[in-house]
Amino acid sequence: MMDFNQLIQNIQNISDALFKSASKSVNIHLSLRNLYVGYYIVEFEQNGSDRAKYGEKLLEEISKEINIKDLTASELSRCRQLYSVYQSILGTVSQKFLSDFSPK
Repeated sequence: MMDFNQLIQNIQNISDALFKSASKSVNIHLSLRNLYVGYYIVEFEQNGSDRAKYGEKLLEEISKEINIKDLTASELSRCRQLYSVYQSILGTVSQKFLSDFSPK
């Protein structure tokens, strides 16, 4: 039989464990998001048909158009750098992930 102290301990343990798991999952997904954002920027810069139109202001234009709070021009620059350094990681991402999140 469980006493009150055990009840409190069990609740704290499960809450801590699941919070840590959720935090890890969020960190992984945000890292993947940033890697993919960097990938798309680099691909556009190298192959985009209208890339000359944006020139050096590309990151500012992207940031303005997507209007996502934490993806400022400077953060987009970091995403591009992340991809440039760790582009081989994309090869390890599962095909299921790619099919679920690739643009349609």
